[in-house]
Amino acid sequence: MQLSARINALLQLGEHLRAEDEYLKAIMHRSSFHNPWFTIENQERAIAAIAQRFLAEAPLREWLSKYDIPNENQPQTIGLVMAGNLPLVGFYDVLCVFVAGHKAKIKLSDKDPYLLPYLLKLLEKIDPATANYFELIERMRDVDAVIATGSNNSARYFEAYFGKYPHIIRKNRNGIAVLTGTESADELHELGHDIFRYFGLGCRNVAKLYLPREYNFHPLLEALHEYRDIILHQKYKNNFDYNFALYILNKVQYQANGCILMIEEPSLQSRIAALHYEYYDDIDQLEVELERRAEEIQCIIAQPGIIKAKTFPFGKSQQPELWDYPDGVDSMAFLLQL
Repeated sequence: MQLSARINALLQLGEHLRAEDEYLKAIMHRSSFHNPWFTIENQERAIAAIAQRFLAEAPLREWLSKYDIPNENQPQTIGLVMAGNLPLVGFYDVLCVFVAGHKAKIKLSDKDPYLLPYLLKLLEKIDPATANYFELIERMRDVDAVIATGSNNSARYFEAYFGKYPHIIRKNRNGIAVLTGTESADELHELGHDIFRYFGLGCRNVAKLYLPREYNFHPLLEALHEYRDIILHQKYKNNFDYNFALYILNKVQYQANGCILMIEEPSLQSRIAALHYEYYDDIDQLEVELERRAEEIQCIIAQPGIIKAKTFPFGKSQQPELWDYPDGVDSMAFLLQL
């Protein structure tokens, strides 16, 4: 397929996803039954984000304008190891491989086995030639390069197994927020989206707050209490109750509002239904600390101009653009140089 045909197929897929699809709704129900973390609401949110931010003409063409993509090329075979923490979290890699003109061998996560195959079937229905670009596999072999996403533990295995190939291997990263105490009630409420969306399971979810010393927690806890309905989700509640008991038994000091537990902790990765925080005394020293830990950070939420590093507005951590590459590694540049 020529580049123009591939782009056209993607744009038609975006149009389809923005319309009603009863069969897709059935797939979402099946997916939700298989994995209770994938609520219908969260699946709809993920699909809408793909349709509006990845498969709409304006952002797609703006993104592609940054690269010199050949109209036709010699396709390479790219192995994709999918994560399963969020619905369709691996679609972005599939998109990049397809746009670059390569073929993808896709190892699905057992947590998310239904949504992506259906989207690939939709693409095939739009243009039968797309079927030549995707293969769902059980075992990774006969590839020219690999993009694999997982935990720090799985990344060690990926390095050992795929180290001989050109590769992108992603590890654990988390979102953080830098607060000053001057945030408005609206900003703190929007921060709740960064913390709670997808139950906090995404690498872009805020898992840690950096706070000025003597920070007043009351406005923050009050704002986050607006998301209290999340505790009605049984798996989230189980995690909340477990953490609550653990902190009490271990005599860990915590802040709580009924739907989130906050503890002072240096780690950037927090448990489900928990949020870490750490105090800072000087913003310049904090910037040095964030630079030192850059490989642990996926994105930073803060008011504009608070720190020199790139930041996202409150509430926008889970709304990346096509050029907001995971782990800061330009996937498209990697694929085009193969």
